[in-house]
Amino acid sequence: MAEQKRDYYEVLGVSRGASDAELKKAYRHLAKQYHPDLNPGDKSAEARFKEVNEAYEVLSDKEKRARYDQYGHAGVDPNFGAGGPGGGFGGFDMGDIDLGDIFGSFFGGGFGGGQRANPNAPRRGETLRTSVTISFEEAAFGCEKEITVSRSESCGTCHGSGCAAGTTAEVCPDCHGTGSIRIQRGGGAFTFATTAPCTRCQGTGKIIHQPCPDCKGSGSVRKQRKITVSIPAGIDDGQAISLRGQGGAGKNGGPAGDLLISVSVRPSDKFRRDGTAVYLEQPVTFTQAVLGAKLIIPTIDGNVEYTMPEGTQPGTTFRLRGKGIPSINGRGRGDQFVTIRLQVPTSLTSEQREALNAYAAAMGERVEESGIKGFFDKRKKKK
Repeated sequence: MAEQKRDYYEVLGVSRGASDAELKKAYRHLAKQYHPDLNPGDKSAEARFKEVNEAYEVLSDKEKRARYDQYGHAGVDPNFGAGGPGGGFGGFDMGDIDLGDIFGSFFGGGFGGGQRANPNAPRRGETLRTSVTISFEEAAFGCEKEITVSRSESCGTCHGSGCAAGTTAEVCPDCHGTGSIRIQRGGGAFTFATTAPCTRCQGTGKIIHQPCPDCKGSGSVRKQRKITVSIPAGIDDGQAISLRGQGGAGKNGGPAGDLLISVSVRPSDKFRRDGTAVYLEQPVTFTQAVLGAKLIIPTIDGNVEYTMPEGTQPGTTFRLRGKGIPSINGRGRGDQFVTIRLQVPTSLTSEQREALNAYAAAMGERVEESGIKGFFDKRKKKK
């Protein structure tokens, strides 16, 4: 007795009112799940795969689906005298399902005509990376540095062909220059074609019988090159410079790659940077802070004079406009911010102590042996 067939809608797991898109989505999912190449030796998966394909072949065809909806399996099964799928997979119509799209991710190539990129098409060269370290001032104002890079260059002997002088490469007879070959998978009703790199030419599409003696047939050689790099003013630590065309040589006439240079900036023992702003701590004496003074302030441009007003408090910050880092895009400069830091003497002479005691008395402070005078005496004894 023939095995009772399951309802096609049940097979695909969709409702009877399912749209074409819903049918296709269900089919794609189940076809991946039960494909024989993914379930080698599993007879139940093979049978399920056949059942899924049969169901979709009927339901994806409007006329067959209409007959099936009206008469069931009798409307589409040839065993019932009503025509149908033609039995098995011999007459199976894949419709608008692209098997290359479904299975390509599993087998590394397209099904039924999937193509690899032309191995002899122009290809861009390798992008190289290196680094350079510069000083704080060099980063601020720009500089030139010479660096050494190792890169592939087109062979000067064969001009990139890889062939010895007077010879040419042969088009691979196995893949006919495509670099890939078709491979049949499965068998019988479950045969599918995939593509894979040609083993004879290693995917290059050509065979070099007499390689160039300098590059050994690769078409390129490795060389050390010294390159002068112009580092723009205002560059910051961790930023990078790209030199177009200074990377590895291209293939088959393609352009050379780029050279990326990462810049490290050594910290300054005086200045601190934040963007285009420069920060500095300026030590001053108690007398200078009280009476005011003309200060000599270091900047990245050199020393400048600044008049500090009397009574300036410790921690006060003032701005020197235009004394910061130049903008890397060339639009002006940042400012320098100077913070006043009070210097406290660590030792005093007797005359200095007396003067301070007199100042304290004039300010109305109590001057006692255990007080102000005693404080300085204790510090002196400790030394």
